[in-house]
Amino acid sequence: MPYAIITVVSAITWQTMFDPTTGFVPQILAALHLPGAGVVWLGEQGYAMSVIVMADVWKTTPFAALIILAGLQAISQETYEAAELDGASRWKTFAYVTLPLLRPAIVLAAIFRTLDALRIFDLPFVLTHGANGTQSMSMLAYTQLNENRLVGQGSALSILTFVTVMIVSAVYIRFGGGNIRDIAREDRQ
Repeated sequence: MPYAIITVVSAITWQTMFDPTTGFVPQILAALHLPGAGVVWLGEQGYAMSVIVMADVWKTTPFAALIILAGLQAISQETYEAAELDGASRWKTFAYVTLPLLRPAIVLAAIFRTLDALRIFDLPFVLTHGANGTQSMSMLAYTQLNENRLVGQGSALSILTFVTVMIVSAVYIRFGGGNIRDIAREDRQ
């Protein structure tokens, strides 16, 4: 469900949850006498970033889970039966069968998740407007383009965001790609 909710609606929900006067999170923390009860969560640097991280993880984890679930369903039952016949324990089956066969799905989920994290715009824009150390590269590019009318700098920041995402994706595929490279080679032949 969280992945299906529009990000701006999700951000407004999190903003409401952490509102210092009407939000239920500060009220629960105060009732339980826990730290953070008297904090303006979106008004202080470390706290604001933690709310954005929690909201982003809550919003995007279901997509990564779906990718990994699809990877798990692609592993044939015969593979597990063969491991059982060979006397592999559950741990060895996980470590030497499931995990290696799931590596492409994990890398794909990591690429999508990293791509989303590097180009995040809407959550910090709605929650803090980039204040308190929560401005992303996409927000900085937006500010330079639309508010400061510095088209060159805004465009350069957008291209820098793209190049950063491309490099990180290439590193993921190169060093964690598992058999993604083998699949690509087979397709070329």
